[in-house]
Amino acid sequence: MAAGKPTLTDSLSFCLAQLTAAAGASLAGGKDPATNETPLGRALLALRTRHIKASGGIERFRARGGLRPLLALLRRAAAAGPAPSQAGPVPSPVMSAVSAGPAPSPGPAPSALSSTPSPPVRLRKTLDLALSILANCCTEGACRAEVRRLGGILPLVTILQCVKTDSIQNRTARALGNLAMEPESCGDIHSAGAVPLLVESLTACQDSQCLQSVVRALRNLADSPQHRLALAQQGAVRPLAELLAAAPDPALTSALVRALLELSRGCSRACAEQLSLGGGLGPLVSLASHPKRAVREATILILANLCAQGLVRPALGNAGGVEVLLGELRRRRGPNGAGPASQQPLVRAVCLLCREAINRARLRDAGGLELLMGLLRDPRASAWHPRVVAALVGFLYDTGALGRLQALGLVPLLAGQLCGEAGDEEEEGREAASWDFPEERTPEPAEAGSFRSLRSWLISEGYAAGPGDISPDWSPEHCPPPESTEPASPTPGCTTLRAPSTLCTPGRCPAAATEEPWGREGPALLLLSRFSQASDPSGALVTGPALCGLLAYVTGAPGPPSPRALRILARLTCNPACLEAFVRSYGAALLRAWLVLGIAPDDWPTPRARPTRRSQHRELGEMLLQNLTVQAESPFGVGALTHLLLSGSPEDRVACALTLPFICRKPSLWRRLLLDQGGLRLLLMALTQPAPHPLFLFFAADSLSCLQGLMSPTVSPALPPAIPWDLDSPSPCLYARLLDPAPIPAPDLHFLLDSGLQLPALRAASATASPFFRALLSGSFAEAQMDLVPLRGLSSSAAWPILHHLHGCRGCGAVLGPVPPPGEPLLGSEAEEALEAAGRFLLPELEEELEEAVSHIHLGPQGGPESVAEVFRLGRPRLAAHCAQWTLGPGQCPRKRALALVGLVEAAGEETGPLTEALLAVVMGIKSGTRVPA
Repeated sequence: MAAGKPTLTDSLSFCLAQLTAAAGASLAGGKDPATNETPLGRALLALRTRHIKASGGIERFRARGGLRPLLALLRRAAAAGPAPSQAGPVPSPVMSAVSAGPAPSPGPAPSALSSTPSPPVRLRKTLDLALSILANCCTEGACRAEVRRLGGILPLVTILQCVKTDSIQNRTARALGNLAMEPESCGDIHSAGAVPLLVESLTACQDSQCLQSVVRALRNLADSPQHRLALAQQGAVRPLAELLAAAPDPALTSALVRALLELSRGCSRACAEQLSLGGGLGPLVSLASHPKRAVREATILILANLCAQGLVRPALGNAGGVEVLLGELRRRRGPNGAGPASQQPLVRAVCLLCREAINRARLRDAGGLELLMGLLRDPRASAWHPRVVAALVGFLYDTGALGRLQALGLVPLLAGQLCGEAGDEEEEGREAASWDFPEERTPEPAEAGSFRSLRSWLISEGYAAGPGDISPDWSPEHCPPPESTEPASPTPGCTTLRAPSTLCTPGRCPAAATEEPWGREGPALLLLSRFSQASDPSGALVTGPALCGLLAYVTGAPGPPSPRALRILARLTCNPACLEAFVRSYGAALLRAWLVLGIAPDDWPTPRARPTRRSQHRELGEMLLQNLTVQAESPFGVGALTHLLLSGSPEDRVACALTLPFICRKPSLWRRLLLDQGGLRLLLMALTQPAPHPLFLFFAADSLSCLQGLMSPTVSPALPPAIPWDLDSPSPCLYARLLDPAPIPAPDLHFLLDSGLQLPALRAASATASPFFRALLSGSFAEAQMDLVPLRGLSSSAAWPILHHLHGCRGCGAVLGPVPPPGEPLLGSEAEEALEAAGRFLLPELEEELEEAVSHIHLGPQGGPESVAEVFRLGRPRLAAHCAQWTLGPGQCPRKRALALVGLVEAAGEETGPLTEALLAVVMGIKSGTRVPA
């Protein structure tokens, strides 16, 4: 045939005709069109090398109906191939005829896979070509659907079973792998029994190309959790691991890693067992440093997936997996690392590794504690915080690790976790429990899911040594309550649960398992409880952030808070070593404000809605303060408080003075420290200095009020003088007679104001009422001879109460005229002008009456905290005393009291003396104007 001359195989129609003829030949008798191999062989070769590879060739082949005869040909070949049980090849008449002529070799020479004889050479070549065409067609979705519709999966599985030749196995596995890309076809392949045959090929085949195709087929068959579990249960993982351990060529290594990655997703127990038994852990750890990025990242994800199974984690740690996963997580969290999505499986794996003691030691030595703490500090990792805290529970009895975690600032982070939002992490199954106490693989009766979860946790945390320590009949509902609360010094591994007939003794029945709800805050509370059991937990737990976290949880939990949180607070307040810390950190004041008064830091100064359990919170607060009182009034506490007040830093001295009224009830103690040793004056002087605590002024107002209550049984607080007039029945107005049209007696004097207004007056009465007017009107001044005396710098409203006072009016209500209503400023008002004029004209009784009027209007029932500062700004000692009395008076709302003190401090500015003296006088019950002891 001349070169370039068209041939019959150039025509797709001819090739399809040959394929159809070979597929439709009768097996019973007659002439088979396939007896001459040359047309069929050439047609298959042309389809594979020319028509299928052309642009749109696969679509044309499918549209022209080529898949049906191709599958029929494969079906006939499957029926003719030697079965594994046969002693030799028994080809059908058709296949024997097909193999009568030469054909181009489609692939490398085969190698025997088993004792099953290989098919004739020409039959093998025909199968090679047909399978290659089918595999290429199955790269397109429409062809995959058509093959499945035509029932093409079962013949492929039959060929895989019957023809144990490398090239045939390779192309069959490739076709099955392509078909498995469709979920429906994948299920059919599993149902047809292809998995055991592919696994057998893994163990028998030596050709790398064939192995890669088989591995790829298994990878594509792992498209769902059910299929992955089926593959693992049918032994598909172990041969993959054994191949990986045999150090194959790079291409096969990449294929194996990709397949293991798919099979290990949601890693099942069977998968982990087979991978470990196949010796795959060591090679996987080695491949974590592979130069090829895809292999490296896939390997790391496999290691992370394996951590979901507790049985393999110890071996994984021994192989170096802990260091690999920590290093990769550290790299991804670095400046050039990946986003949170890529960190999530590694975070989960590292947290699971904390469940075994051997891995915790490796993690601690490799810097894992610092990495976990970094996650807790990162707000972007907030979804993982509950998981990280639960992982840190594994270090509950590792004293060295706990000390390191405390130094890294774990306690305030734990306190912040108590009221944080729950993450989106999924719950771990029982197979992820710690493998320090492996579960028994013996048949057991069905158990409730909640009990299985609880037992897994008890074993993983060391509360029970193993399943045998927990009665199968035990349940949380049947366990009697413990005889006492949480032990002060629990011992790891010593706690067991007995049958219901045996009482749980203290230290043996875990509180978390029997009496307390184990919510999302449970791990954090367990760690905080462990820290609180130290001989001196003050440095970590008796701090502002830690106490705020505990109190926020106790008062903000949607349901009843865990009893463990209450025990932590009780344990801290009963520990003498924590007394000074409670004083220095304003912890006692915080307990009183938050629990007894219901004012949290977030409620100040703007109130917020809180859960309504005020009575329980108040009872708790009073109990905790009583604990501190017991410590403070003991010999040790008296010495500690005295040392703080006399020798402490300025900040400590102020904190001690503020705290004493809350925790001292012995008069001899608080009098000596606050009065004799100057603690009270020290506190008052600190009011106008920079606040050492956000709630300092609130604490100070409450402390001063408590101190006044302590002094009230012996010294009655000085109340403001009673107002000498009654608004309902005022005294008769004596000056009103001068304003009548025919006054009796007639005025003999008029005062001229700047506005030109002339006010009538009696010279004798005016001169008698004040030394100023006596000198002015009866002395040697010119005004003594004048009938119209000017009064400069005085408005009519300010002059009105002065004229009334000069003529004997007391309590007629004239002093109320110049006083503005609450809410309006007093500085610059006519009331201030009247007060200034009363002082200028030497009218002290009028000054006092005006001050009482201001106090009555602005510090009465209609006045508020903002009015207190406004009155104080007038700068008058009696009004300052009234402001202090309003602020610290009994029965005053704590919030209003504190707001008033804030306003007083702002109004005082740098002039702290008047405010200090006023508050000191009110607290000590000293009458205004009396000298206060230094």
